Amino acid sequence: MDNDFLLEIGTEEIPAGFLKPGLEKFKNIFTEFLNNKKIVFNEIKTFGTPRRLIVYISNISEKQEDEIFTKTGPSKKAAFDENGNPTKAAIGFAKSQGVEPNDLEVVETDKGEYVAIKKVIKGEYTFDILKENLPILIKKLVFPKNMRWGDETISFVRPIHWIVAIFNEKVIPFNYGKLKSSNISYGHRFLSSEPFEVKDFQSFKKTLKEKHVIIDIDERKEKLLTEVREIASHLSGKIEEDEDLIETVTNLVEYPFPVKGTIEDEFLKLPDEVIITPMKVHQKYFPVYNEQDKLLPYFITVSNTKAKDMDIVSKGNERVIKARLNDAKFFYDEDRKYNLEHFVERLRKVVFQKDLGTSYEKMERFKDIATYLAENLSPEHRELTERAAYLCKGDLETNMVYEFPELQGIMGKYYALHSGEKKEVAEAIYEHYLPKFAGDEIPESNIGSFISIADRIDTIVGFFGIGKTPTGTADPYALRRHAIAIINIILGKKYNFSLKELINRTKNLYIEKFKIDEETVEKIVDFFALRFQNIMNDKFPYDVIESVLSLEFDNIYETYIKLEQMNKIKDDRDFQDIIVPFKRVANITKDWDKTVVNESLFVEPEEKDLYKTFTANKDNFIKYKKDGKYIEALKTFTNLKDDINKFFDNVLVMDKDEKIKINRLNLLKNIYNTFNTIADLTKIQ
Repeated sequence: MDNDFLLEIGTEEIPAGFLKPGLEKFKNIFTEFLNNKKIVFNEIKTFGTPRRLIVYISNISEKQEDEIFTKTGPSKKAAFDENGNPTKAAIGFAKSQGVEPNDLEVVETDKGEYVAIKKVIKGEYTFDILKENLPILIKKLVFPKNMRWGDETISFVRPIHWIVAIFNEKVIPFNYGKLKSSNISYGHRFLSSEPFEVKDFQSFKKTLKEKHVIIDIDERKEKLLTEVREIASHLSGKIEEDEDLIETVTNLVEYPFPVKGTIEDEFLKLPDEVIITPMKVHQKYFPVYNEQDKLLPYFITVSNTKAKDMDIVSKGNERVIKARLNDAKFFYDEDRKYNLEHFVERLRKVVFQKDLGTSYEKMERFKDIATYLAENLSPEHRELTERAAYLCKGDLETNMVYEFPELQGIMGKYYALHSGEKKEVAEAIYEHYLPKFAGDEIPESNIGSFISIADRIDTIVGFFGIGKTPTGTADPYALRRHAIAIINIILGKKYNFSLKELINRTKNLYIEKFKIDEETVEKIVDFFALRFQNIMNDKFPYDVIESVLSLEFDNIYETYIKLEQMNKIKDDRDFQDIIVPFKRVANITKDWDKTVVNESLFVEPEEKDLYKTFTANKDNFIKYKKDGKYIEALKTFTNLKDDINKFFDNVLVMDKDEKIKINRLNLLKNIYNTFNTIADLTKIQ
C-alpha cells in the first residue's frame, strides 16, 4: 500500500535568505535517508513560508522490501564426508548461522560448489522508521545561524512552536526537545491564528490558503508579482524585475498584501540611486518607474497582513522612507560642501589591512599599476587614468557611503562631477568596482578597466605576500572573485599583456613593507591559471584546454585566442592525421635535448625530404605564431604529415651508426621544439 507523508515545522520568523537553501537541504536530507533505508517513494517536495518548513513525500511505501541474502560457508567437499553426512565444518557453519545442518544447501559459485544458507531479513514498517528517525533528521537541518531558546537543549534556525507529522492520515508520535508532534497546525499569525486539524497534504494546503498562508513559494511569488505589477500599472508605471528583491519579499510574507506609497517631490532631486538604495536594500520596497525608466514619486511595499485600513499601512511606510530620505538628503548636502580630494586625504588615517598599510597607501600602489597599464595599452588615457585612480576611493570617507555602503563608486561618480572633474574620470570611479558579482557587466571604459584590474591585483598580490591565501572554501578577502574579475575584464577588453610582469610590478611596490619571492609569484600565476581553466571548462573541450595551459600561461587574452583557434583546427582532417605521428616524434625524443642537424649525415631520401619540408615551413610557422595566427601556423605544420609518416615507415632512427642516429634524433627534436610551442599537441585526443 502506498501512502503520503507530511512534516511541518512551525517556527518564529525565519530570515528570508535562509528559507530556500534550508528547504533544499531538508529535501536532500530526506532523499539520502530514504534511499539509505531502501524506502521507495515517488517524489519529495518542500514548501515554506517565514513561519514554517514543510516536507511532503508522495507514494511512500508502507514498509521496506524484505531482503534475501545468501551466506556461503565451506566448500561442498569440506562440508560432507563420502557418505553425505555433514562434517564438523558444516555443523560449525550451521551453528554460527543459527540453523540446523539439514537447512544448508549447495550453491554454485565461481570457485565451485559451496554450502550456503539463505536468510530473509524482514523489512521494517516506514511508520516505525520515521518515528525513530525524524528527530535525528530535523537535527541535521543546520542553518548559517542556529539559535537556542528558553532552557531547550536543542537548536534550530528559530524557536519551534509546533510540529505536524502525518503518515497515511495518522500522527507519527515523537518528541523534539519539549515539543510533541501532532496533527495540529496554525494559519496566518494575525488573520487566522486559530489551530486546525491536519488530515492529509491536499486538505492541509487548501486549508492554509483559506487561512491566508500560501506555502508554495512559486505560487506566492506569482501572486505577489501580479498584484505589484497591477498597482504599478494603475500608477502609469512599472517595476524593475529585480529577482533578488522579488525572492526576498516573497519569503518575508505568508500571504502578500501589496500597497502603494508616495515619495515627496523634493526627494526626487536626489540622484536616483540615493532614493532607490534605502527603498530596496533597507525597506524592501519596489520603486516605480515610467516607460522611460525615470523614477516616479511612488513605491510599492508588500505587507504580511491586511489591515482594516490599508491607507494606515501606506502612511506608516511613507513616514519611514521619508525619514531615511531626509537622512540621505542631509548626507548628500553635507558631502557636497567639499570636493572629492578632501575625502581622499582622509584615507591616510584609514587602515586597509595592518600588514598592507592604509587605504591611501593602497591607492598610491594601484594608481601606479593603473597608470602602467594605460601607458602600455592606451597611452592617450594615461592622465585621466591617474586622476581617476587617485580619486576613486575618496567616497568611502563620505557620510553617504558610510550610511549606505552599497553606494560606493556611485557617489564617487556624482561627487566627482560636482567637484568639476571630467566625465570620463567620474564614470571610471563608478566602473572600477565592476564586475561586482558573477555575470555582472565589466567596465565600459579603458580607464575604469585599468583601475579595476590594478585595484584587484594589488589586493591579490598583497594578501599572497603576507600568506593570507584562500584555503578550501574559505576566501575571506574574495581573492578568487578578484582574479575572475580581472580575467573577465582582460577577455572582454581584449587586453594583451604579461600577467607575470603585472604581478612583478605590483610586488615591487610592496618592497618597503615585505619581500615577495619568486615562488609566491608563481603561486599567484597558478592561482590565476586555475580560475582561468574553470572559466574555460564551459567553453572548450578538456584536451584543448590542457594542451594550451600545460605549455604556458602568462598572457591571458593570447591564451584565450590559442584555445579558440586550437578548438577550430582540432577536428581538421589534416591536423588530426598528423597528431599520431607527432606523438611518435614526442615519445622518441622525450629524453633528447640536442638539435644540431648535419645534412651531410642524411642517408635515406625520406629523411632528406623531411628536413627539406621542415625548413621550408619553419619560418612561416614562426611568423604566423608571432602574429597570433595560430590556425595558419598549425596548418603549415600539417604540411609535414606525409613526410613524417614516410620517415617512420622507411627510416630506422636508432641506426647502428651513432652519428646517423644522433643526427636523426636531432632532426626530430628540432621538429618537436618548433611546432610544440602553441600548444602541447600530444595532449590532443
